[in-house]
Amino acid sequence: MTVLNKVNVEAQAIEAKKASKKLMVLSKVEKNDALLHLADVLEREYETILAANEKDLAAGREKGFTDAFMDRLSLSKERIADFAQGLRDVAKLDDPTGQVLSDWTLENGLQVEKVTVPLGVIGMIYEARPNVTVDATGLALKSGNAIVLKGGSNAINSNAAIVEVMHKGLEETKIPKEAVQFIASTDRAATNELFTMKEHIDVLIPRGGGKLIQAVVENATVPVLETGVGNCHIYIDKAADVEKAINILVNAKTDRPAVCNAAETLIVHKEWLAANRDALVSALQENDIQVHGDDHVLELIPGSVAAGEEDWSNEYLSTDIAVKSVDDVVEAIEHIEMYGTKHSEAIITEDGEAAQKFLALVDAAALYHNASTRFTDGGALGFGAEIGISTQKLHARGPMGLPALTTVKFLMKGTGQIR
Repeated sequence: MTVLNKVNVEAQAIEAKKASKKLMVLSKVEKNDALLHLADVLEREYETILAANEKDLAAGREKGFTDAFMDRLSLSKERIADFAQGLRDVAKLDDPTGQVLSDWTLENGLQVEKVTVPLGVIGMIYEARPNVTVDATGLALKSGNAIVLKGGSNAINSNAAIVEVMHKGLEETKIPKEAVQFIASTDRAATNELFTMKEHIDVLIPRGGGKLIQAVVENATVPVLETGVGNCHIYIDKAADVEKAINILVNAKTDRPAVCNAAETLIVHKEWLAANRDALVSALQENDIQVHGDDHVLELIPGSVAAGEEDWSNEYLSTDIAVKSVDDVVEAIEHIEMYGTKHSEAIITEDGEAAQKFLALVDAAALYHNASTRFTDGGALGFGAEIGISTQKLHARGPMGLPALTTVKFLMKGTGQIR
């Protein structure tokens, strides 16, 4: 497959807009049948996708990408099967469009309905995660939206192949293949052009690192559904159960270190740390977790290195972790307020009053008491696949599943009423 840098982004956006008009009138059955067919085609054509993915992996090895980055980029037959299953899972979900949220009749007899409708055309800008190509497409099509995909240059061959396979599948369904557009370019100008197409793109969704998200938010004239960087904290309170605290910390840090809901900072009560240092140190060493700690932590945890100011805000995406010692829950909350990204925060404690204070005062999309931050995920919370985690407060917050890809219309039905 040859990836071309010369593309006409505006033409693709116009095609997506036209296709969205056809897509929004399709029935739930027609959309579900299309998703199920796409799943079958992806599994059948996996070798095409893997061949393209190997080109991206070879380039990544040549550039010396980290193991974590290469893991996000790497595909396999099994991972493609997971993509396909994700589409099947989305097909099982309720259609988020056409739902009457409320209805009433005015004194003059005018009937009013508030109903859910698709956003229209979604612009998706993301980095080296080929799974996003499939997840975002499935969610967009299920919710009646067309989508324009702009993936990162490091996965461009993989993404182009995935879209080529999906186009092949869509040709055999009621959904026009033009509803899925892929900007096959590594030119940054193509991305910048997408930022400003208000007449064709209804919303932009950036998904990736802080620099990408910041660039979209600061430069786009199209409305942005902002997904957030995950500097997530685990606070182990004075009254935390030892086994529970360590299990949650290890899971949140090591289950998948390179994802946005992994823990990046451990905040620990000084009294708990003094009483349970050996158990904590043993868990950290057994799981190869490198500690960047404050002065108190350096004294108690062997092998730790001094944390600088940047460590408290760092999204490591690795098995490194910043460790801050505090005197109480209030100090923990203050630290999160200063350095958190409003993504996911957890308190581990058997003290109900401390837990309630944490849950009430911490400003984040997802808060946990005695559970891992790894549950901030559309699939884990029962939403099906997600298009991202929103850390903003308008329109959507937290894992964005199908309902986040809709808006509303007010439909009025009268018998000749005038005002």
